Parts: sequence; C-alpha cells; structure tokens
Amino acid sequence: MNIKQIRNATIVVEYAGKKFLIDPMLANKGAYPPMPNPASNAPQGDQNFPLESLPTPADTIIKDINAVIVTHLHPDHWDEAAKKVLPKEIKLFAQNEEDASEIRKDGFQNVEVLQENTDFEGIQLTKTKGEHGRGEILKLAGLVCGVVFKHPSEKTLYVAGDTVWYDAVQEEIDTHKPEVIVVNAGDNQFIQGGSLVMSKDDVYEVYKATPNAKIIAVHMEAVNHWTLSKGELKSFANEKGIESNVLVPDNGDSYTF
Repeated sequence: MNIKQIRNATIVVEYAGKKFLIDPMLANKGAYPPMPNPASNAPQGDQNFPLESLPTPADTIIKDINAVIVTHLHPDHWDEAAKKVLPKEIKLFAQNEEDASEIRKDGFQNVEVLQENTDFEGIQLTKTKGEHGRGEILKLAGLVCGVVFKHPSEKTLYVAGDTVWYDAVQEEIDTHKPEVIVVNAGDNQFIQGGSLVMSKDDVYEVYKATPNAKIIAVHMEAVNHWTLSKGELKSFANEKGIESNVLVPDNGDSYTF
C-alpha cells in the first residue's frame, strides 16, 4: 500500500491495485471563515481555513481515484470544493444512510453505506467506531466512523477517523490487528469540551496498544482550532523513543508499506 498525505484528514490510499480518496477537503487556502469558538491555546484560532495550500492541484489529486470514503460531513472532511470537482458518478462510501442521503442531494449517484463487511473490488472495507470527543461535546460533534482495509496481498490498514482514544479504538485494534494505522491527531478543541480528535497522549495510547504498528498522524495544522503542532508531536515521539513508529507527514509526503 501507499498512503499519501494531502492536507488535514485528506489522504490518498493506494491499496490492492485501487486508489481511494478519504475525507476530501479540496478548497484553496483560506476559502472558509474560521471554525467558531476555537480554544484559547489554538495558535491560529482567528484565521480562515484551510490554513495550508494543497500540495498539488485538486484535479491532480482526484485523478484515477476509484472510490471516495467520507467518514462524516464536517466541512474539513467533505467540503464544497470536493463536491464540485469530483465526478458525480464516482463510487462513494458514507458512514450511514443519513450522510449518504445528504451526499446524494449534491448529485452523487453511486453512494453506498459502509457496513461491517463491505466488499469493493475484492477489498474488504469495515466501518469502525469512533467518538468525536468526550462527554457533552459528543452531542454537538455528531456521529463519525473510521474504516479498516483488508486484502490478502496487503497489510491491514486502520484509518481511525475523527476520534479520540477510548475503549472502542482499543477493541478495533484487538479485533483487526492493523499493521498500519492513520490517526487524526491535531488535538483540535473549542473553548469548551476538550479534545475532538487525538492528543499526543492519545497517540501514545495507540502505540501502547499495538507497538509494532506504524502510526501516521494526520489532521494537523490545517483548521484554525488545532492545538497540537507537527513539531510538538515529533518531539513527544522522540522523548518517548517511538519516533520510528509515529510518522508525522508534511503535505505531499507518502509512505509505502
């Protein structure tokens, strides 16, 4: 497999001969007003997002994509630019029928709800659980999912999506035994409610749950309510002696496993 970091949670996964685009946010830098009420320690809290430019033009990113996976409909995972540039007939997977219905309203004709055993061209896709924060914030954050990829010719890949560390993430790791894990790790926060995605301590919990896996940390420095920088996570990984396990890509970087 090859995993390419585009920006934020947007990645391109080449797996068993197919090319997947996950959580596309494809707008130009600064296209959208800031997320409201960012945490006071968010260093770019007052800035429009995306905070970074795409590493290559959107038309290039979507070239030869076989399927799109949208883990939830927040605008930093499924934005107006993606809706415009993606072909309406492309295969698209959503987390539930509610999301699928909304995506169909934008003209997409080939939308399927991810299940626990979805087959796409011989690749097994399994929807996984996630919680987009802890406590009261969950009511506002809404439902999310991740996805596990399996194929006889490939290592097992777990794309965790917008989730914090909690017992169900441990359960997914125990069940699927992924060798490669993509985590959303910007520790994004609003004024109240705590972490919406993984903090550095959450990433460390993922490592402890599966110390032989490679962990790729994305969803960083691209939306104005981030509080954990790439540099800080790299330093933390070095301090813990896990820098060979925790990979922190820049936009446009890719890894082959």
